[in-house]
Amino acid sequence: MFRKGLIAAALVTAALLSVSQTAEARKNKDSDRAAESSQTERNFMGAKRQLTRFYFEHRNDPEAVTFYCGCRINYEGTARKNRVKMSGPDWKSCGYRSRSNTDRAERIEWEHIMPAHQFGSAMKSHCWQNGGRKNCEKTDPYFMSVEADMHNLVPSVGEVNGDRSNFRYDDLGLEPSQYGQCEMVVDFEHKAAQPPKARRGVIARTYLYMADRYGIKLNKNQQRLFEAWNRQYPVSEWECTRNSWIKKVQGNGNKFVEPFCR
Repeated sequence: MFRKGLIAAALVTAALLSVSQTAEARKNKDSDRAAESSQTERNFMGAKRQLTRFYFEHRNDPEAVTFYCGCRINYEGTARKNRVKMSGPDWKSCGYRSRSNTDRAERIEWEHIMPAHQFGSAMKSHCWQNGGRKNCEKTDPYFMSVEADMHNLVPSVGEVNGDRSNFRYDDLGLEPSQYGQCEMVVDFEHKAAQPPKARRGVIARTYLYMADRYGIKLNKNQQRLFEAWNRQYPVSEWECTRNSWIKKVQGNGNKFVEPFCR
């Protein structure tokens, strides 16, 4: 009788172990699928779609506007199934005036605060040197992941994005006049851009984040400038809101923002 009991107990234990192993295998499989899905979705187009939806859902927030010029953003479509699109900036809301490229000024474009040229040329794969951005997007998954980092993406008036290009940021001591009431200045001769004071803290914390997260070395002038702007222009409530949402979607926050959020 005792022996039968031991056999029965052993069978139950084996069955439970089998169920546990099956569940664990299933869990690992689901985890692998989730990771694979996340990696697949981590691309520039996907990031732009997700950010568009975020800005649409916060469209009544006075900070959910174009980055440099503060223009309200017009939308079309529906937020269901990510079908909403940014149809263009509302020039009247920000006093914008086109410098030269009216067609592009009527578009909203997602701008990399740290330009793709800077993080792309720092890639160890040398994809940028072997064909530029197009080559990196085709051949380097790591580049695509960095390109899609939503902490580094902001909505910009297309003309301003194009004019800024990959120019360095700086305080040039110039009075803004190129884009109507927009306080952005682009110095084409010296390949430099002077952002509005209201955006300098965000720019600084984004650069410091990108350099820290992806091991991108900033030159001494950049490091000094962004550390100064980070101190001078504190984290805003909108930065915290955006950072919190990106962390939920992307999986990581900006450590130069988070300590100052409630």
